[in-house]
Amino acid sequence: MPVITIRGQLGSLVPEIGQTIAQKLNIDYVDREIIANVAERLRQPRYAIENKEMPPTTLRGRIAEAMSHASVIESAYAGIYLPAWEVPLNDSEFLAGLKHVIEEMARGGAIVIRGRGSRFILKDNPDTFHMLIVAPLEIRVKRVMAKLRLNEMAAREEIIRSDDGRREFIKRYFREEMMNPLHYDLILNTRRLSVEDAAAIAVDAIERMEEARGELPPKRPS
Repeated sequence: MPVITIRGQLGSLVPEIGQTIAQKLNIDYVDREIIANVAERLRQPRYAIENKEMPPTTLRGRIAEAMSHASVIESAYAGIYLPAWEVPLNDSEFLAGLKHVIEEMARGGAIVIRGRGSRFILKDNPDTFHMLIVAPLEIRVKRVMAKLRLNEMAAREEIIRSDDGRREFIKRYFREEMMNPLHYDLILNTRRLSVEDAAAIAVDAIERMEEARGELPPKRPS
């Protein structure tokens, strides 16, 4: 059974589908745990890791980030006197920590990993299956309104913030386009698919891939 990476747009049912796939295959699903593990490895607070995952995309955010970099030179000297969690976390440290955690999880065997650049970190791992989940904007807005109890305008703003941040994250750390379909083995549009149906399609595709590789006996015709 391969390592499965799954990512997608806010409101496309990514976490629900990922969790259901893991349940059907009787393997683990990881998401927020990655943040905790990276934070622990780098001796940083979780918010520092979360901030790295959502790079600033607005002019104000870029200005704030640029200003924060002014303290990095000082911290290079002051850091030996500061607790580790107070030393600013640079991009290379964050990426090294993230790669270590994702690669260690993949080495542990079959698992479903949501996002965090796992598709690109594990791109050279042949025993992986990469998924992208999408949905039309209007449907995503309705789902986000219901799940987060937001009005329509706030839901749209949250979706824009999420989409921009995730796209920038992949560009910044992996120099790739997140929505390039060639990066994925399976792309599902949940416009008319339930969580259960989407997960069933994914599991079937994963098992067929394993059969083609000779790692599972072929299914008997029903």
